Amino acid sequence: MENKDQLMERAEAVLYKTYNRFPVVFDHGKGVFLYDTEGNSYLDFGAGIAVMGLGYGDEEYGHAVKNQVDKLIHTSNLYYNEPAVEAGEKLLKAAQMDRVFFTNSGTEAIEGALKIARRYAYNKQLAEDEKRQAAGEEPLSHEPVEIIAMDHSFHGRSMGALSVTGNAAYQKPFAPLIPGIRFAKFNDLESVKKLINKNTCAIIMETIQGEGGIYPAEKDFIKGVRELCDSHDMLLILDEIQCGMGRTGTMFAWQQYGVKPDVITVAKALGNGIPVGAFLACKKAASALMPGDHGTTYGGNPLATAAASTVLDIFEKRRILDHVQKMGAYLWDKLEELKSRHDCIAAHRGMGLMQGLEFTESPAAIVKAALLEQKLVLISAGNNTIRFIPPLVITDKEIDDMVARLEAVLER
Repeated sequence: MENKDQLMERAEAVLYKTYNRFPVVFDHGKGVFLYDTEGNSYLDFGAGIAVMGLGYGDEEYGHAVKNQVDKLIHTSNLYYNEPAVEAGEKLLKAAQMDRVFFTNSGTEAIEGALKIARRYAYNKQLAEDEKRQAAGEEPLSHEPVEIIAMDHSFHGRSMGALSVTGNAAYQKPFAPLIPGIRFAKFNDLESVKKLINKNTCAIIMETIQGEGGIYPAEKDFIKGVRELCDSHDMLLILDEIQCGMGRTGTMFAWQQYGVKPDVITVAKALGNGIPVGAFLACKKAASALMPGDHGTTYGGNPLATAAASTVLDIFEKRRILDHVQKMGAYLWDKLEELKSRHDCIAAHRGMGLMQGLEFTESPAAIVKAALLEQKLVLISAGNNTIRFIPPLVITDKEIDDMVARLEAVLER
């Protein structure tokens, strides 16, 4: 039987070198634990980067996915399929939105959201020109539209998503990116106001910045951005790919702020491991795209949407949101206690089961030691933050176990 080192050597020979992987080969999972090919168990506080909301090996979820595999996997969007309709209805109800488009990933959801914004602006231009023509006037000379994004944001790696990602290090090798993107400071409303002009068609932001270091939007900021969008007839796009699907204790994080976006992007925990994302829109944004404006071969196929539909059912039946609220509060208290005991921890931020500890130095060595020595899966965020994004079914005992393992590393 092939050992771990041999498999890793094969991987390095065939897989594109865009990740610096840890020397672990995971074989299977159960509950909130992962198991490597050598039989070691790992407590998982990364959830596949906030994907495995229901944990590993959930029987109800697995049964539904296996049934759909045996029944029908794919037909294309040239035809209707029942799982897509059911998943769409449930997701729209949970998000209080009007229309949904299923994608294969979060970054594709961002691409669709950006297209809605540009199409919405284009539709307004067409309507304006039609009025002028009817009045016997010349059409206006329209300038290219602009979108405001946020510094230190992360929206994905495709060219459109990368263009609105506020990280120069990610962008520089792939310039020129799409034009018309201007960056404001997150949680600084005045910086947003200064960038708005007659060509601005949308503002895009994460409700909680994830990759940037776990920074929740401040209530006054997100409300102020919503008011700016309303007064200037711009679309508000909220990226909830990581912070959505119950991670903060409500289905979507924006539901805790008393605002409602025009467009939402969602993915990760939506499929519990089956690749599926979506962008959702309401009111004026819901009718922006026309037939032929957007498409995907795999998006919304019966397998992916059956997985999403089952996830949404389980959330409701098992009262997952209530559980996240309780465990989120428990995790907060335990991380506060940990912070009080260690001077190397500078700050603690987050909501629900999306929390981060900021360290005085890069925590890369802590993350690696936790994995290899304590068998604890953690993920970093930004330059100096460890994020805690476990499966949403985590228990208080497993949170205590995590703290003990992490403390063992910090006390070395």
